[in-house]
Amino acid sequence: MESRGKERLNMGPKKKIAIGADHGGYHLKNALSGFIRQSGYEVIDMGAFSNEPSDYPDYARLVAEKIQSREAWRGILICGSGVGASVAANKLRGMRAAVCHDTYSARQGVEDDAMNILCLGARVIGEELAKEIVISYLRAEFKDLERYRRRLSKIKELERRWMTSG
Repeated sequence: MESRGKERLNMGPKKKIAIGADHGGYHLKNALSGFIRQSGYEVIDMGAFSNEPSDYPDYARLVAEKIQSREAWRGILICGSGVGASVAANKLRGMRAAVCHDTYSARQGVEDDAMNILCLGARVIGEELAKEIVISYLRAEFKDLERYRRRLSKIKELERRWMTSG
């Protein structure tokens, strides 16, 4: 995996990845940011910029805003377990965030569910596995099949109907 992760991907202009972490994910965020750059992507680092105690919802909002504004193609959030970051990110319109601690879920989440934020738990997985998961997520593309489009439409309808602005 190590050599595959370091090769430059043939993808034209660099795709921008917004990454954020609270204090629990700070060290893993820093390690992954360099790895993502080496893999041919541009990284937009939304913080945290130290391991001082911080709150994952703040970084979920910052990463989601980059995706909503189309300044970033996809996002990655890291906290201690990945769960809090996922819960927070899914409260923002248009975000489809999931905790993935294996490569299959990271790839399938994009291919079938158009996942746009990968959430990782820095206290759950190590750096090398995190790198493999990130590459699976970034290399995956949504399968533009009718059944997946139908499901996404239903998710968008849930957002439209049940998410309020306040």
